[in-house]
Amino acid sequence: MTESPLTIQSILVPELTLCGVPGTSKKRILELIAENVARRYPELDETQIFNNLVSRERLGSTGIGQGIAIPHCRLEGCHQVVGALLTLEEGVAFDAIDNQPVDLLFVLIVPKEATSEHLELLSQLAEKFNDRSFCERLRRCEEAAQLYEVMTQSE
Repeated sequence: MTESPLTIQSILVPELTLCGVPGTSKKRILELIAENVARRYPELDETQIFNNLVSRERLGSTGIGQGIAIPHCRLEGCHQVVGALLTLEEGVAFDAIDNQPVDLLFVLIVPKEATSEHLELLSQLAEKFNDRSFCERLRRCEEAAQLYEVMTQSE
């Protein structure tokens, strides 16, 4: 079996690794994600990103439990997989499966047609976030550069 060339390390950029983000609600966090992604990738539409993330959340929360969420969506006009990692100052209600507030998010925005890559990345993320000590290392990061390092070094 060959290793997929699409890895967390290959899609996450330092500019979309945010540490200690203030967030008051799920909606505000999704808005902030859309703003930052559109700033980094100006060819992507901020409103479309936000609307697609919200539409995906309406299908069922991407809060996977233990304070972690993996918001994701497909996006028309997106030509590469985009990843963003955020830690929040305080947990926010995210309708997670365990009803716990979320303070650790990894966002995936994928091209409309990128089905298998999308699923492969979700699988990689779920595996990483299943490791409690790894999640604690992420939560202890006090600056974005450190957060980026921890997320990308352990692949």
